[in-house]
Amino acid sequence: MNMRLQNKVVIVTGSTTGIGKAIALRCIAEGAKVVIHGLEKDLGEAVMSEAGKDNAVLHVENLRNVGAAERLVDIAVKTFGKLDAVVNNAAAVLSSSIETTDTAFLEEVLRINLVAPFALIRAALPHLAKTKGCVLNIGSVNAYSGEPNLLAYSISKGGLMTMTRNLGDTLHREYGVRVNQINPGWVLTEREIQRKREHGLNDDWYTELPKVYAPSGRIFLPEEIAAAAICWLNDECGPVSGQVFDIEQHPFIGRNPPKDSSTIPSATKSK
Repeated sequence: MNMRLQNKVVIVTGSTTGIGKAIALRCIAEGAKVVIHGLEKDLGEAVMSEAGKDNAVLHVENLRNVGAAERLVDIAVKTFGKLDAVVNNAAAVLSSSIETTDTAFLEEVLRINLVAPFALIRAALPHLAKTKGCVLNIGSVNAYSGEPNLLAYSISKGGLMTMTRNLGDTLHREYGVRVNQINPGWVLTEREIQRKREHGLNDDWYTELPKVYAPSGRIFLPEEIAAAAICWLNDECGPVSGQVFDIEQHPFIGRNPPKDSSTIPSATKSK
């Protein structure tokens, strides 16, 4: 196997479950050393058992904490000697509408989904500049407008997309650091399964999906998003920077769904 991240050191936030976990494990399979991060110590230790203690280190902390970004960077550099890449994956996927989103709630979502990634990029930049490294932000197709019940989340992902394009230009020119983003569509993570169960759907809801949402008959697996992430974390992609790549199985913008398309009750499609 051609190990595309051989000897790279990567921080992956929110990597104790779902997409982040899949990215972290794929990075290790590609030869990288990884800082696993999340809120749940038990889940983090489970990922560590898969990763192997020689390949990863676990840091459990809420990214809202003052100094959290600096501590993540410090543990990467102290443990592995350098830092090559940051994957900003951690996010709060919270349902809200204009009626249920007050300013305090919006500020909280933005702090987790937008301010925390910004803070980590700032903290990591001196080290990424030394290695001519990169940043990969994990967004969502909801960044383009989102759903009525994903207002605050969608706003945060839209902001993340603008930040990616802005920093992808300036950091690349001034520091040699690439910044890109992938926007996953609907992904079958553990938490997405749990959310749908809480919405009253059957446990096998993902086996019979309307074609309007899943032309292939299924939604994405976390491992498929991880495979895409590797493309933009390794050096083979060249000097690509400031780009946003949608990972969806239909043209998301400008699409005209069939008029008779059925819907999923209480669906909250998210990354």
